[in-house]
Amino acid sequence: MKYSMIAAAIVATTAASFAVSSPAVAHDRYCLQGRIWGYPGNCQFTSYGQCMASASGTNAYCGINPRYSYARRGRAYR
Repeated sequence: MKYSMIAAAIVATTAASFAVSSPAVAHDRYCLQGRIWGYPGNCQFTSYGQCMASASGTNAYCGINPRYSYARRGRAYR
């Protein structure tokens, strides 16, 4: 009986950890945008230089991630 309760607790904890975790999607400050990337594009770049290096030689450009730029601030403005 004791072991079945421990096993049930382990199963419940494991199931809860999968339910809480979100997909691993990188959303950083800059997005690689263009015809093949769509909007907002590939938003995995922390610096503009990284994004431009990836866009080099392609028909793509870099822009600010809209999720980052339009995020609400924690404090209210006075």
